[in-house]
This record gives sequence, C-alpha cells and structure tokens, in this order.
Amino acid sequence: MNNELRPGRPRASSRETLAEAACELFLEQGYDATSVADITRRAGVSRSSFFNYFSSKSDVLWSGLDARIDNALRALEALGAGAGSAEVRAILLETVRDFAPDPLALALRNAAAMGVEEELVRDTGLRNARLSAAIAGAAARSGIATIPSDILGAAYATAVLSSLRVWAERGAGHGTPESFMQEALDAIHDLPWRDLRR
Repeated sequence: MNNELRPGRPRASSRETLAEAACELFLEQGYDATSVADITRRAGVSRSSFFNYFSSKSDVLWSGLDARIDNALRALEALGAGAGSAEVRAILLETVRDFAPDPLALALRNAAAMGVEEELVRDTGLRNARLSAAIAGAAARSGIATIPSDILGAAYATAVLSSLRVWAERGAGHGTPESFMQEALDAIHDLPWRDLRR
C-alpha cells in the first residue's frame, strides 16, 4: 500500500495515522510480524514521530484506555477516607463513558486475526492489576480490611475490563461500554462496600 492520501479523506493527526497504520498491518500480517519500522513506513512518518506518541508497539493498542485508567487512579486517590461504593462506581463508569471504537476495541474484536491473543491477556492483566490495587487502596482507606479490600479491587477492576471486552466483541449497535459496565456492577452487588468496613 502506498502512502498517498486517499481521495476525499483528510489526513488525520500523526497519532491517528500511526494507530490506523498499525491496525492495518496487524490485520494484514499479524502483530508479531509487524515492526515499528513497518508502522512508520505505512504511516509515512519518522520513527521518532512514533515514539513521540507511543512508547512501544503494544502502546498503540492501549494508550487510549491507559489515559482513562490514569485519570481513574488519580480520582480514586483523591477520595481519601470518605470513599464509598457510589463514588468508586462513578469513577469507574467515567472510565468507560463515551469510549469510542479505537485500536484496542479493534484488537479485542479481531484478536485471532491480528495475532494479539497472548498480548491482550498479558496486557489486560497489567491494567487489571493497576486498577485493582487502586480500588483496594480506596477501600482500605475507607476502613475495609485488607482481604475484602483486595476482593473489591479485583471485582471492580475486572468489571471495567470485561465490559470493554464484551462491548468490543459484540460490535456496533449491541450496547455501550457504560451499559455493559452497569451490568457488570450489578453482577457484583453482593459485595456491599459498606458492610465490609471493620
């Protein structure tokens, strides 16, 4: 594929162009067979431009969600000792609100075709661990013992990542990330935050 502009289609930002090029290549030749050099060549930008936006090939898939997780971690930390389930749930719902189709959604939907199954399992685990620890920390600061805090952290973090995966796999027109997240939160209602306080 050449790097000429497609007729009638304005050139996107370098970040978007790189993400689009990466996804095209992952679908065409697989994730492992695609190098950063392949991506920059397809996008028509320099290698240094790639690293202005992404720290690695994997970051192309995760950067949008990572920014949202970073916001959630700051908001969870700011709750202090007054953290309750309503505040935590609101923060987590905000993490998936208006989540538009992006490289991660495309990868989740086309994991086998892109050859990213193992990558997604490993990298989902990393994001799950970060969110889980932050939620468990908020629970502990609110007076919940360590083991119940860890359980709450794991359950709520899994709700976020599972809702995004199910939304991406089902495709357009089959719900929103928020609706799947609400369904996930309803499924863990038997872990009542307030009743776990010491």
